[in-house]
Amino acid sequence: MTSNAVSSSRQASTTPAAGSVVSPIKLAHIVLRTARYAAMVDFYRKLLGARTQMENGVLAFLAYDDEHHRVAVLNIPGLADQPDGIAGVHHIAFTYASLRDLVSTYERVERLGIKPIWCTNHGPTTSMYYADPDGNQLELQVDNFDSVEEADAFMQGGEFRENPIGVDFDPAVLARRVRAGESDKVLKKRAHIGPRGFDSSVKIR
Repeated sequence: MTSNAVSSSRQASTTPAAGSVVSPIKLAHIVLRTARYAAMVDFYRKLLGARTQMENGVLAFLAYDDEHHRVAVLNIPGLADQPDGIAGVHHIAFTYASLRDLVSTYERVERLGIKPIWCTNHGPTTSMYYADPDGNQLELQVDNFDSVEEADAFMQGGEFRENPIGVDFDPAVLARRVRAGESDKVLKKRAHIGPRGFDSSVKIR
């Protein structure tokens, strides 16, 4: 039985009490509409190391783990570009198992001409941001703490309240330090630089 089936069977075995709050068990997938269909499909396949489950020129379903699809790309010719300065989704984040996996992905996609637009240690995560051909922003991240409790404690502390944005880093320097064998504990620890304003400092739009 798959993990999805186990989750479904567990859900089916109990009926929530009337009025109780039932949360989703996971975020399943994202769907993007685009007029740059081929470029978008190629980008997500390269960035995420995804495989194509189905693609027919109108719709592509991409997967990279045990879910049947995580990203779908819908081809709608003639769509206008996204204008700046309007409300909407800021970015979508994907978590990697280790700092070495994150660095390996950075090195792999850089060789393909895909470069990060912003790299920062948020505190809870070490993150590299990318922009797809339509300008949608993707965060590739690794958790900096070994437990949810440690991450929660940091986020509820004074240092994170003072600077919830992050401390920027050079991904090439991080990659060299990882390859040199420095410990994850040292590399993931965020420097303390004091307050940081979102509008004046963050490079992503």
